[in-house]
Amino acid sequence: MTEAAGHELSHLSRAASSLGAVFARPKFIAMACVVVLGGLGWFYLGLEAGGMFDVLCRPRLDGNQSNAATVAIVAAMWGAMTLAMMLPSAAPMIFTYAEIADTAARKGETVVSPFMIASGYTAVWLGFAIFATLMQIALMRAELIDASMASASGLFSGAILIGAGVYQFSALKHACLTQCQHPFPFFFTNWKSTPRGVFRLGVKQGLYCLGCCWAMMLVMFAVGLMNVIWMAALGIVMAIEKIGTGKRFTQGVGAILIIIGVAFVFTAIMAHWPGRGI
Repeated sequence: MTEAAGHELSHLSRAASSLGAVFARPKFIAMACVVVLGGLGWFYLGLEAGGMFDVLCRPRLDGNQSNAATVAIVAAMWGAMTLAMMLPSAAPMIFTYAEIADTAARKGETVVSPFMIASGYTAVWLGFAIFATLMQIALMRAELIDASMASASGLFSGAILIGAGVYQFSALKHACLTQCQHPFPFFFTNWKSTPRGVFRLGVKQGLYCLGCCWAMMLVMFAVGLMNVIWMAALGIVMAIEKIGTGKRFTQGVGAILIIIGVAFVFTAIMAHWPGRGI
């Protein structure tokens, strides 16, 4: 990736070349996303301090009526959080496409801007953000998430963490991760030269990424939806996985999640053990 950062995509349009240059520097993207995540955390704290979160979200999310404005606010937070966590891990894929497109343009072939593949990838994760929003509302109504957007049940948190840890060992996880780690063969065999075709390539890559990371994203329900430290940590883990680490790293993360999940469950059981409060 270091050598790639010095490669000029001179045969693409200025905007497309700039996009490729940005994604050739995943560290810069990661830093920007950490700033976004931190900003989300401070924004949430500001709403809390000013009592605005009570006015905007709590009454409607806790009740049986969730108006469009409330859902939009929660969806916007999920969308920003999801993209901030996932864009760093998408950098190698988007830059790989930009390099291939630049080579094709140098040969006089018709190419489509990298913005289209980035749009397809983004569309998948924005769809996930909508799903997560609806899931959050349902969990708050079920009183599994409290008004501060933190888990209200140690058993619930433990189950999510254990489930995410187990998924790290699954065949589907590794199949999707392999596609994310090696985007060049995918582009080579599925190359398209129309905007719709390239958008679909972005959607397919986004689905591979979703298949790889959905369980990790759901961990946020267990540790607190505005826990910036966990946001950043999970984002870093998912980015490291995409770089091309072996199964040991992925399975090691899974083992850690399972251990933390078991600890949550054990603590919750002990807290309600007969005679514990005596």
